[in-house]
Amino acid sequence: MAGRVLEGRRIAFLAADGVEEVEYVQPREAVEKAGARTELVSLKGGAIRSFNHLDPSTSYDVDVAVAEADAGAYDALVLPGGVANPDFLRADPEVVRFVRSFHEQGKPIGVICHGPWTLIDADLVRGRRITSWPTLRTDLVNAGAEWVDEECVVDGGIVSSRKPDDLPAFCATIVEEFARR
Repeated sequence: MAGRVLEGRRIAFLAADGVEEVEYVQPREAVEKAGARTELVSLKGGAIRSFNHLDPSTSYDVDVAVAEADAGAYDALVLPGGVANPDFLRADPEVVRFVRSFHEQGKPIGVICHGPWTLIDADLVRGRRITSWPTLRTDLVNAGAEWVDEECVVDGGIVSSRKPDDLPAFCATIVEEFARR
């Protein structure tokens, strides 16, 4: 991650209550350090509560509600994990529309841990090689993905990782992929 390779780029972080704090904070810090401007997009305005595993942690102010967000205004998207966060997100039609719009516009998406649940509902995993938290394997395979147990996978503009231990590789790879596209 040399220099400010994301200078002038705008990155959306899509999260809801229950987001795994480290999977939100570390990637956001990585892209900001590389020069990107970031915004937290969520189900509604106000704030969301992150978690450290299953323990409530910090609150983060939402920059824009997903119904008001335009994927065209961003250069890339990050979907952090956590058990509850992606389950809340995937149930919202505006979230599905927003996520699908990134793919339709050829913009890269970074996703970690349980985050791919949202990609399943946006029908973005079919025919892709992807990784995730191990318990999502069956869901991803049933949705047409080739699930692999690897630290970080890049396929068709989607960067995926399994868990918090993979964050160094995930953060470096999203910066690299977001700079390339």
